[in-house]
Amino acid sequence: MSNKVIQAMYDDDDVLIKAVKETRAAHHHIEEVYTPFPVHGLDRAMGLENTRIAITAFIYGLVGLSFAVWMLDYMMIQDWPQNIGGKPSFTFYENMPAFVPIMFEMTVFFAAHLMVITFYMRSKIWPFQKASNPDPRTTDDKFVMEVALHGNEDELTSFLKATGAIEIKVEDKHE
Repeated sequence: MSNKVIQAMYDDDDVLIKAVKETRAAHHHIEEVYTPFPVHGLDRAMGLENTRIAITAFIYGLVGLSFAVWMLDYMMIQDWPQNIGGKPSFTFYENMPAFVPIMFEMTVFFAAHLMVITFYMRSKIWPFQKASNPDPRTTDDKFVMEVALHGNEDELTSFLKATGAIEIKVEDKHE
């Protein structure tokens, strides 16, 4: 399935944000915006929902903490209890203060590594994947806004020119 999109190129991030707001106000669907650097306020201008990445980081941290508690209890209390520094290993609770650094490190380890994996899976960024940006100039100093084309091409082209676009292309977007 293919559909057409109009790619409007801008050379200033402030003009881009203004164009995104005007395009949304005119009820056109913005497919994607490609920028060479993060643009403050672009997510709000596009109407994107807030991210839930902090919730997943917390859950991954809890997984790491649970694994650390299980690992320490199994290794130091059940499997091979030792009297280290005059402190016998009768229960996990009695020895927990000595285990806090390991529990903290495992929490951070699991949260960080699972967040990286989640980010790559969610963004569909895989190792050795070819870049999917529509124009190589979007990695240097230009901004591209892709708007879905559902009707009069000339009308939408003139609308985007009026928002400050310096270049406009019509492309078939294959999904």
